[in-house]
Amino acid sequence: MAGVVCCGLITLDVTQVVDRLPGPDEKVVARSLAVEVGGPAANAARTAAALGRDVALVTALGPGPVADLVRAQLAPAGVGVVDVATGAAGPALSTVLVTAGTGERAVVSTNAVGRPTAPPPPGVLDGAGALLVDGHLLPAQVALAAQARARGVVVLLDGGSWKPGLEELLAHVDLAVVSADFVVPAGLGGTGDVLAAAAGLGPGLVAQTHGAGPVAVLDEGRRYALDVPAVPAGEVVDSLGAGDVLHGAVAVHLAGGASWRDALARGTEVASRSVRFAGALGWAAS
Repeated sequence: MAGVVCCGLITLDVTQVVDRLPGPDEKVVARSLAVEVGGPAANAARTAAALGRDVALVTALGPGPVADLVRAQLAPAGVGVVDVATGAAGPALSTVLVTAGTGERAVVSTNAVGRPTAPPPPGVLDGAGALLVDGHLLPAQVALAAQARARGVVVLLDGGSWKPGLEELLAHVDLAVVSADFVVPAGLGGTGDVLAAAAGLGPGLVAQTHGAGPVAVLDEGRRYALDVPAVPAGEVVDSLGAGDVLHGAVAVHLAGGASWRDALARGTEVASRSVRFAGALGWAAS
């Protein structure tokens, strides 16, 4: 069975559930606290592993106790780590506030912008059917995506936001699934038509998610809307990581040989299920 390689950001998330977000100079008491692995590529990797695929996560983890804690959470989840960090810093940290009752979340993160990395080692893509990249750690991702294209491995982009240099990566991407906040700079063809602008930089299919609303798709010049399975508002527990779950599930089905459209549709099903549970991977334990 073809595996999945995910390349990009990993974080350690400190997540607290609150009744409401605090105002300036205000303190609130959290309902609960969780400390766990996060980040787009890491959550996608854990999703792919939960769905039964062999998974490798190429990321910048580094040394130290925080990195050890992250490794200890990934190993039982079935995610193998390929660490390309070259500096002494550990993984990025994120503070996440989830509003009880709506599942909405606010995130503050140190991120990984400018983090030095080494080239991915040879053989990372052996046995892979799909490569997922998230726009972080761009030098490593561009190198890996170029290798994937040369080997016939499908390349999927999780486009949460535009990052400088992303056009280099998009040139090697087959399928880009971007967020509602994604914008292509005007100097690179951005005109307000995000799907067309992104497709003009390389991908054959570009899809833009809109939360619980339909996914807008441009597939080789053909446009359509893909409905997302409805989840009643009262059943939404936590939307944290739902987009990452979507991308991980899409990667799994692409690796299994599904068409782009079918993989995207199956990914929305898993993502819709995930918001009914706490945490990005709460659904996997149900």
